[in-house]
Amino acid sequence: MLSKEDVENIIQSGEGYNAEFKERLPKKLRELSEEVCAFANAAGGVVLIGVDDDNQVQRVTMDNAKRSALQNSLNEITPNLHCPIYAVVIEGREVWVIEVDSGNNKPYVLSGVIYVRQGPNTQKLTTVEQMRDFFQQADKIYFDEAPCREFSVEKDIDEEWFEEFRLEAGLSKAITRQQIINNLKVTTPDGSVKNGGVLFFGESPEHFFDTAAIRCIAFEGTTKTNIIDDKRFGGPLVNQYKQALQWLKSKLSVRYIIEDAGPRKEQWEIPEVALKEAIMNALAHRDYYDKGSRIVIELFEDRLEVTNPGGLVSAIKPDEFGFKSHSRNPLLFGLLVRINMVEQIGSGIRRMQDVVKEAGLPVPVFKTEGLFTVIFSRVSVDESSGESSGKSSGKNSMSWENTKQQIATNLSKKLSKSAWMILELVYENKDITIPEMAEQVGISERAIQKNIQKLKEEQLLERVGPDKGGYWKIC
Repeated sequence: MLSKEDVENIIQSGEGYNAEFKERLPKKLRELSEEVCAFANAAGGVVLIGVDDDNQVQRVTMDNAKRSALQNSLNEITPNLHCPIYAVVIEGREVWVIEVDSGNNKPYVLSGVIYVRQGPNTQKLTTVEQMRDFFQQADKIYFDEAPCREFSVEKDIDEEWFEEFRLEAGLSKAITRQQIINNLKVTTPDGSVKNGGVLFFGESPEHFFDTAAIRCIAFEGTTKTNIIDDKRFGGPLVNQYKQALQWLKSKLSVRYIIEDAGPRKEQWEIPEVALKEAIMNALAHRDYYDKGSRIVIELFEDRLEVTNPGGLVSAIKPDEFGFKSHSRNPLLFGLLVRINMVEQIGSGIRRMQDVVKEAGLPVPVFKTEGLFTVIFSRVSVDESSGESSGKSSGKNSMSWENTKQQIATNLSKKLSKSAWMILELVYENKDITIPEMAEQVGISERAIQKNIQKLKEEQLLERVGPDKGGYWKIC
């Protein structure tokens, strides 16, 4: 059983790959059974009943009849799961806990349907390809879920990065390292650190997995004949990301734009946002089972190529590319979500396309067979241009701040942080979908729908037209 301190730590950490919050016991108990089924098919997790989407403890009661009904709903999962259900008193209120271990008899099925955990959300497998991919993964175990028994938390963890992660994830210094590791489910029942934990927190994960590093190569001209620079970056994946980005910055043309006497801004010949997405996508979704190759960034005179082992997973059809995603490394993805290093699942491809297109550059080319490669075309940048009269990217931000201030002035009650994020997303993109909102805000689709309903009741948001083909409007 989890202690009061454990539950408080989970609440502070927020929802994620291993944690789901419910403000109250839902009328349709099947919703909870789906979450439990998904946790059992992944790395396990905890459902907390009595905690809202903003990590606040609410008053909830569960009598014997409700508890019995909940247990009956969970009993519909096959094979049978033993999930402890108990109350922990937090801030003088009962928070009900459902503990779910990673199942030993996968797949677990609810009414003939397989549910899995993808980032902070539960996904239903509906296609033959998705199910086939799940069975393949369940047979060999997700790479990031497998134990690395040689790794020692005391000796091999990157102390400096762990403390930086604590800060980025908003975790109190009062929470011990072991408590954080336990709550994030990066260890197996016997205490071994999982591969995902090694990749994310290890000082030198490449010592345990030879190809867990990024190689950055610059070539002379447009062919691979002459190498003019060759660097290899190891360490925690986030550090690899930062080092690779810095290497690119040293090679690509960058000019500085000064607008209205404000601070200067960097403009890269290939938009920085697109480069960040490409590198993070490679780190989060590469096939770490492939021991024959590593992530490679290759810079030519006319193009930049970012390649990682593992093409498009079978769960994603070609026509779904850029709109859906199925992570090869769900534990790793969940850890990156915690520190906002990855946005909504499936959105990175479109974001790369959009920012490159906005910069007036050729749309990047994606190759998805065998290896996954994104190819950016290079253009020359006039580095002598120190000033620009171009449109300031800060104007949209300022305009949203003005809009936000007007909304706040007319509010009858306080809005949650999630509700504000939804309004800002709609302000930026009126065509955004609920799944996209869920993945950007980092809460479930049901939580998004609940927030939208509250915004509608406050007459702050409305849907114009049908669900398909319509758009959102801030009132």
